[in-house]
Amino acid sequence: MKANVGCINKVLRIVAGLALLSLSFILDGSARWWGLVGVVPLLTGSLGWCPAYAPFGISTCPAKK
Repeated sequence: MKANVGCINKVLRIVAGLALLSLSFILDGSARWWGLVGVVPLLTGSLGWCPAYAPFGISTCPAKK
């Protein structure tokens, strides 16, 4: 897995993931399960690799020489 998520993108994904996960504690009833969607951006941000970027050849990482 070659990294395809840049630094700013990582930070935004982690912040968004944490915000979505916090919904699990804020919302009531069955709506709280929607907070688990935050696991996806949290993982892709922490790993630095997005599986949705791979098939399209998208990369926000700066080119390494």
